[in-house]
Amino acid sequence: MKTDLTDTTSSKINAALMEARRASGSTAAGMVLTLVIVTDEGSAYDALRAANDASREHPSRTLAVIKRAGRSPRARAETRLDAEILVGSDAGSGETVVLRMHGELAAHAQSVVLPLLLPDAPVVVWWPENAPLHPAQDPLGALAQRRITDAVTAESPVGQLAQRAQSYTPGDTDLAWTRITGWRSMLAAALDQRPSAITSAAVEGESYNPSVELLGLWLHNRLHVPVERVVTNGPGITAVHLRTTDGDITLDRPDGLLGTLCMPGSPDRQVALKRRETSELIAEELRRLDPDDIYATAVRTPVERLKEPDTTGPAATAGATVEEAVEEAVAEETAAATAPDGGARKGAAKRAAKKAGA
Repeated sequence: MKTDLTDTTSSKINAALMEARRASGSTAAGMVLTLVIVTDEGSAYDALRAANDASREHPSRTLAVIKRAGRSPRARAETRLDAEILVGSDAGSGETVVLRMHGELAAHAQSVVLPLLLPDAPVVVWWPENAPLHPAQDPLGALAQRRITDAVTAESPVGQLAQRAQSYTPGDTDLAWTRITGWRSMLAAALDQRPSAITSAAVEGESYNPSVELLGLWLHNRLHVPVERVVTNGPGITAVHLRTTDGDITLDRPDGLLGTLCMPGSPDRQVALKRRETSELIAEELRRLDPDDIYATAVRTPVERLKEPDTTGPAATAGATVEEAVEEAVAEETAAATAPDGGARKGAAKRAAKKAGA
C-alpha cells in the first residue's frame, strides 16, 4: 500500500501511518526499532531496497531522509515536506516513510524525524554516502543508539579511517568493518583448531579497500605481531597469511566467492566467503545495538602500523654480499701475485674466492 502526501506535517504522516496499518489489517505495530536513512535521490533506491530486505529479519520503521535544499534562491526559500508512505509488501516486514525536505527545512531534519520515531524502541541512523565528520554530533546522529557509516564510499576510503578514529563515539560502526566478519571468524576458528605461535602475518587486497586495513589492524592488535600489507587487484580481500612456527596458515579467496583454508598437517578445505550484499551487512549490524569495542580498538590503531612489502629482501642482500665477496677475492688474488711471499697469499686468495663462489 502506497500513500503520497504533499506539503504535509509530521502529525499528518503519523495519522496516515495509522490509517494504512488499519487498512492492511494490522492494528498493532510490530516493529522493533527505527532505522533512519540519510541519503539523496541518487542513492535512495538502493538504500531503501537494502533496508526492506533487512527488515524481514528486523521488522522496523524505516525513515528515509532526502534533503532537497534547492539550487535557486526561490527554491531555497520554499519550505515544504513531501512524504511517501509504504506499508505491506512494498515495505518488507515493516513500514517505510520517504521524507523529502525542501528549502530551509532540510537544515532541521531532526524536528521532522523526532515525532515519527517509534516510542520506547532503539534508533539506528545509517548514512549510505556522505557521512558527517562527527556522526554522534550530527543532529540526526544524536537521536540514535547506533550510527552506521561506510568508508568505502568516501573519496579517500583509507584516509576516512583516520577521521572515523578521531570522531569515534561508542555506538559508531562502519560497513567496512562488517565486511570482514567472515574473515575474522574463519581465522579465529583456524587458530582454535591448531594453536600455534604466530610470528607475523600478511593481508592481501585492493589498494583502496578500507576493509583490508581494518583486518590487518585487527590482526596486529589481537596477535601482537607485525602485519604486512600487500596490494593486489582484488576483488576486495584476496588472502591472509599467518606465519607460525609449524608453517603458514593461509586463507585464500581469489575470486570473491569461495575461499581455501590451508593449515599445516591438514588437507585444504573450501570455505564460504562470498562478498555479501548491503542488505546482509545492515541486517548483521542491527543484530546488536551495544557498542562494538573490538571495532573501536581496530579503527583507533594508526594505519602506519601495517608494513609495506620489503623490496630489499634476503635475496637482494645475499646477491650484494656475494658480489662484494667476489670483488674482495679478486683484489686479494691480485695483491698476492705481486707480493714477495706470493705463494702463501695466493693460496689464501684462492680459498677466499672459492668461499665467495660457494
